[in-house]
Formats: sequence, C-alpha cells, structure tokens
Amino acid sequence: MREIPVARTEVSYPIFARLFERASVRMDAAGGAAHRCRLLTGLSGRVVEVGAGNGRNFAHYPPQVSEVLAVEPEPHLRALAQRAADATPVPVTVVDGVAAELPAEEGAFDAAVLSWVLCSVPDQAVALAEVYRVVRPGGLLRFFEHVAAERPGLLRRVQRVADATLWPLVCGGCHTGRDTVAAIGAAGFEVTTVDRFRFPDTPLAVAGPHVLGSAVRP
Repeated sequence: MREIPVARTEVSYPIFARLFERASVRMDAAGGAAHRCRLLTGLSGRVVEVGAGNGRNFAHYPPQVSEVLAVEPEPHLRALAQRAADATPVPVTVVDGVAAELPAEEGAFDAAVLSWVLCSVPDQAVALAEVYRVVRPGGLLRFFEHVAAERPGLLRRVQRVADATLWPLVCGGCHTGRDTVAAIGAAGFEVTTVDRFRFPDTPLAVAGPHVLGSAVRP
C-alpha cells in the first residue's frame, strides 16, 4: 500500500488527549471493549482506521485483517497508538493525517473504521467523501459514534447548548448533536445495519446516545 504525502495542519489537544487516554480505559471496562469487538467482527483484508486515537481498537481486529492503516492527527494520542500497534498481532501502521486528506490512493481499502471521530471532524461531509474515496466499490464502512438524541426533548436541547458553548473547546472539537447516520448516507454509502443505544446508559449523559453499524460503498 503506497501512502500519498499530503500537507497537514497540526492538530494538538494536549489536555484533552491525556484526559481521553484515561477515560478510554474506564469506558472500555464499562462496556466499550465489547462494542469495539462488535464493530470490528467480520472484517478482512486492508482496513483504514480514521481517527485511531490511542489505539484501543487494535487488539480487537480479527486475524483475517491483513493490515491496518491507522490515521491519527493528535501527537500524544498518535504516540500511544504506535505503542498499542507494536503489541498487536495484526500489522498496524500508524501515521499522521486528518480525515479530510487521507494519505492513501483511491479504492485502496476493503474497509474503513470510524470510532468516536465523526463527532470531532470540522466537516462530516468532507471527511466521509474522503473515506468513500479510499474504500473500494463493495467495501465496508464500520462506525461507532455518539450522536444527537433520537427524539426531541430535554437531552437534545442540552446537546445544542453544549455544542454552542464550551463542549467543543473542552473536548477536542467534539460535537454531541450530529446526525451521523444521515451524513453517512448522504456521502453515498448504503447503511445496512444500525444499533442505537445509550453508552453510558444514563438518561441525561450529553454524549450518551450512540450508534454502531455498518455501511457499504455501492
């Protein structure tokens, strides 16, 4: 797989990255690891993971995956991802990069994985267009994201207020109120499965509503 060098802007959230490092361990212990396993089950061939964070997905890739290109722009998280990659049986290459400019050729991958990343990209449409570009026709997109509350009500109002005030500043550009499944469909993917659930399962967790599912590039 030949990487394509691209010009990038430094993405650095040093405080958030260290908070996320600790929080991700707690979230995995509280059920996140099981969700990651569901996310990656059945994948094979070449995979690109966009926004790999600190590499908590790597241990859950099945042996049928021949290689993973893990793209992560945040320096501290990328260093942690490299450490995780070194201890993972599946070959993982960790690279600097942003979702809007993936360092890969068109149609290079059999699947793409998006996990807690579409909440924080500046433009979902641009990021998903890039994912569409690098996944081959017939290839898969697997996603595990927190999203807008499904029904109008208090939680959705809280999400709107959070997104318009401090939440993105404190949480590395994260937004809680995005309709990510609709964005995936609008990018040209055919969504085949969607599981909606709360994680953590508390009524007013601002980032609690989640989706886990699969889509295919026609």
